[in-house]
Amino acid sequence: MKIIIGLGNPTREYQATRHNIGFDAITRLCDDYDIRLSRAHKALCGSGYIGGEKVILAQPQTYMNLSGICVREMVDYYKLTGEDIIVICDDIHLDVGQLRIRKKGSAGGHNGIKNIIEQLGSEEFMRIRIGVGEKPEKWDLVDYVLGRFPKEEEPLIREALERTSKACECIIGEGIEAAMNRYNQKPRKAEL
Repeated sequence: MKIIIGLGNPTREYQATRHNIGFDAITRLCDDYDIRLSRAHKALCGSGYIGGEKVILAQPQTYMNLSGICVREMVDYYKLTGEDIIVICDDIHLDVGQLRIRKKGSAGGHNGIKNIIEQLGSEEFMRIRIGVGEKPEKWDLVDYVLGRFPKEEEPLIREALERTSKACECIIGEGIEAAMNRYNQKPRKAEL
């Protein structure tokens, strides 16, 4: 069994913001695999099957900086290890729509990932980072990540969410190495 956790902030004011791209990815997975979410483990969770394997999808309701509380509770409840966890989050160091899949690693400045590492006592869990683009000069970082994507970036985000869903299926069915080889590429720019 795998737990796929999309990071974000609860409440309507944060919907569709750059920082909530992890929540958006879980919504896409729910749509693609007919999974419904309900409250459990300090999250909105749902179970189903992806690639023939049972999965739990989760959107922590603890706010981004405390995401690890929810993850720890789920890992303890289901008696899983870091190898069973896939975390999906935003990354300002990647171009809009670019994916970066890793087996493990540091928080890279992401407070949600940092809290998960603290709660688990390990960096040994898979993650899919979705690029939201670098903040413009003179912008406050918080204002940027809590802002919404401009209309011209929406097609890139929709495509990134589709690729994220496929990447999760690839990780589950073929392994993380296959997913890294297939999806760790910059998205193609539309030709003018």
